[in-house]
Amino acid sequence: MATEPIDMEIAGTCVSEFGSAIGMPQLCGEWFGNQIFWLVVALVAIYFILSRVALPRIGSVLAERQGTITNDIAAAEDLKVKATEAEAQYDKALIDARAEAHRIITDAKADIQADLDQAIAVADADIAAKAAESEKAIAEIREGAKKNVEEVAKDTAQAIIAALGGSADATTVSAAVDARMKG
Repeated sequence: MATEPIDMEIAGTCVSEFGSAIGMPQLCGEWFGNQIFWLVVALVAIYFILSRVALPRIGSVLAERQGTITNDIAAAEDLKVKATEAEAQYDKALIDARAEAHRIITDAKADIQADLDQAIAVADADIAAKAAESEKAIAEIREGAKKNVEEVAKDTAQAIIAALGGSADATTVSAAVDARMKG
């Protein structure tokens, strides 16, 4: 048993008789000065690394992002203005196109009405000419019918007078038929 180390806490030390630490060295009060020194050295080193290297890089990235965001917002405003102008131009073009279409429709209606009026006038003239021709033809037919009726009336009157046993000359029969025809 002489080879087994006996751990005994030496008064005021955190090290065993063989030089190994007893318990947690962070809690050993004798080492606080040393730990605080290295803590300050580590914090100063981290501070200088962060302030000289990391933070300027982060700052430049943030500034670049802010610049990009500002430029994008300005570009968006410009595009919004252009879109508003384009919309106004589109609306104006649409109104102009509707007005032009309305004018074309009105002109087409007027042209169609003029053509229709002309066609109606031509048709009326044709109808009037045909009506005049028809009236003329009807007048000729009436005149012809009147002459035929006169001749038939004269022939019939002579036939009736002859059948009744009388004699009449053609001039007397013609005069009697003419008087009767006139009313």
